[in-house]
Amino acid sequence: MAGNACRECRKFGEKLFVKGERCVGPGCALTRRVNAPGTSGSAKAGQSRRRKKSEYGIQLQEKQKAKFTYGMRERQFRAVYEKAVRVGGVTGEVMLQNLERRLDNILYRAGLASSRPQARQMVGHGHVKINDKLADIPSMLVNIKDVITLTKPELADDKNKVVAPAWMKVNKMQVEIKAFPRREEIETPVDEQLIVEYYSR
Repeated sequence: MAGNACRECRKFGEKLFVKGERCVGPGCALTRRVNAPGTSGSAKAGQSRRRKKSEYGIQLQEKQKAKFTYGMRERQFRAVYEKAVRVGGVTGEVMLQNLERRLDNILYRAGLASSRPQARQMVGHGHVKINDKLADIPSMLVNIKDVITLTKPELADDKNKVVAPAWMKVNKMQVEIKAFPRREEIETPVDEQLIVEYYSR
């Protein structure tokens, strides 16, 4: 799985931080191999010898990058987009906000898990509570004032030295949601407008 994940980062030409410590250490494939997968050394990551991508191709790649970053299947991801459309407002921003509100993402952003896959595993194994109730769905959306707690102190990843975003308050093995993230507080390297354009075709 690590190889597949690293291949995707090389394909997009960006670190998507899906493998925790591996992504920030010397083992990162994007650091060791700057060429894109399936190309010779002259083609850098994120580039290709093939002809220039069409507008559709660019939109598709941006959608695929977001899906991969958050670890979602197409059906799940499209459902998030469609919900954002129904809610109203700026569709792309609402979509990103809902992606950030996912429980697995909250654990990752708070530094309680070194990656989103690890966060999903923690939830699946029954190690996470929301407002003192066991949570077993990694994709569930948290709300303002929700308190997410790990069931065991030793589960907290003390090697993950991330700085939690301002919209959450982290205290060792617990995180409280203070607000929903604004667009400028979301660090995911995607252009959400391209994704909206893709689904609006």
